[in-house]
Amino acid sequence: MDNGGNLEAQIDALLNVEKQMRLAGDVAGTRKAACDILDLCFQSKAWKTLNDQIVVLSKRRGQLKQAVTAMVQQAMGYIDQTPDLDIRVELIKTLNSVSAGKIYVELERARLIKILAKIKEQQGLIDEAAELMQEIAVETFGAMAKTEKIAFILEQVRLCLDRKDYIRAQILSRKISPRVFDIDPSKEKKKPKEGDNIVEEAPADIPSLPELKRIYYELMIRYYKHHNDYLEICRCYKSIYEISSVKEDPEQWTPILRKICWYLALAPHDPMQSSLLNSTLEDKNLFEIPKFKSLLKQLVTMEVILWTVLWNEFESEFDNEKNLLGGPLGEKAGEDLKQRVIEHNILVISKYYSRITLKRLSDLLCLSLQEAEKHLSDMVVSKALIAKIDRPMGIVCFQVVKDSNDILNSWSMNLEKLLDLVEKSCHQIHKETMVHKASLEV
Repeated sequence: MDNGGNLEAQIDALLNVEKQMRLAGDVAGTRKAACDILDLCFQSKAWKTLNDQIVVLSKRRGQLKQAVTAMVQQAMGYIDQTPDLDIRVELIKTLNSVSAGKIYVELERARLIKILAKIKEQQGLIDEAAELMQEIAVETFGAMAKTEKIAFILEQVRLCLDRKDYIRAQILSRKISPRVFDIDPSKEKKKPKEGDNIVEEAPADIPSLPELKRIYYELMIRYYKHHNDYLEICRCYKSIYEISSVKEDPEQWTPILRKICWYLALAPHDPMQSSLLNSTLEDKNLFEIPKFKSLLKQLVTMEVILWTVLWNEFESEFDNEKNLLGGPLGEKAGEDLKQRVIEHNILVISKYYSRITLKRLSDLLCLSLQEAEKHLSDMVVSKALIAKIDRPMGIVCFQVVKDSNDILNSWSMNLEKLLDLVEKSCHQIHKETMVHKASLEV
């Protein structure tokens, strides 16, 4: 009881000093008195009194901003030294309520919320942790370092993905521009102008920009895997592959390059996929994994691929992906790979044939008539190619029906080519005649 009474007496004395300093407008004195009160409570391990004093001091009339900021910053240092979890949560909640709505301690509040969300997550309360993190819009904080902002938003995205809230995860991920990862931090540092916010240094536990880039794309892979968007997953792996620390280490880039090859094979044929496919084939590192080079080579070569031969060759590699970085390719990946091979084969056939019977088409695709017709119809609907099926005759026509203007233009072009050839031939004949005459005269 004597210790309790002594503590109260010391606090009362310091409160009087704090009042005098505050009314006199002495910033340094008010800050010191407020911090001394908190330190006194901490040294006495009076956690309840500490919480009460933080609230009392923050609500005093005309309290100075600098004093509140100093109190919150000092009390945050006590969080890791609390004896148990309940006291820690209580202290965080007290500091959170004090800093709520005060723009001058918004940075400290964001860090407090992050600590509290981590505790909730450890307790298995993912929904509560995600909702807590979503309260804070760090992109508007001028004093927060760029890397800390990115790390905070990525944590928000991760918690949304953990609770399977994919729509909110996408909205939050759009707050980060991928271009920010390509900026050189050393070139970006500028001297702050007068009136600008002073940007604080990021805490030591915040990852560097290349590490944040990798975390960002790994989270985006999780999002795109939910939608089976193979091309976007491939682009994410491509961005991870281009990180300098990854490219220098074969143990890191080999599984990533394998994933790029698989997702390129799984992605539907379009200009972006074609461009990525050709750029990947030019990569020198692909020589280290020749099997995957041959897979991509087959996809760019205008030849029919036999599905059974391809699957026998790559089945073991396909199954082995679940043991490598990034895990399995997806539940429907095997079916989708077969679908892509069929689509590739139809495109190849359309290049070589203008008209073909359905029976011959199904034989080339190793499918039944109904399956061949279904796959062909799906590609026509998705505008991957132009074709018409004459079902009574059983004939597929891959030619585009030209209008009269196109026909006349093609005739005109052909006539121009013919006249050019005639003119060149006449010129060559005349030249030969002249040379022959000259040789006779000699």
